[in-house]
Amino acid sequence: MFQNIIPFLKEVRVEARRVNWPSRQETIKNTLVVLGFTVAVALFLGAFDFLFTQVLERFFIS
Repeated sequence: MFQNIIPFLKEVRVEARRVNWPSRQETIKNTLVVLGFTVAVALFLGAFDFLFTQVLERFFIS
């Protein structure tokens, strides 16, 4: 088992060099897009939760 670790790590190192890493600007832009979508989905789901809560309270509590 331990004989396979060194060749594996060497292969990982070679493959990591082949990766096309994004620039800092691309990373920041993509992060902001993800955060924007996350906030939008959270607001959307929060609005539906609020709406359904209000509807259920009117039907079952009143």
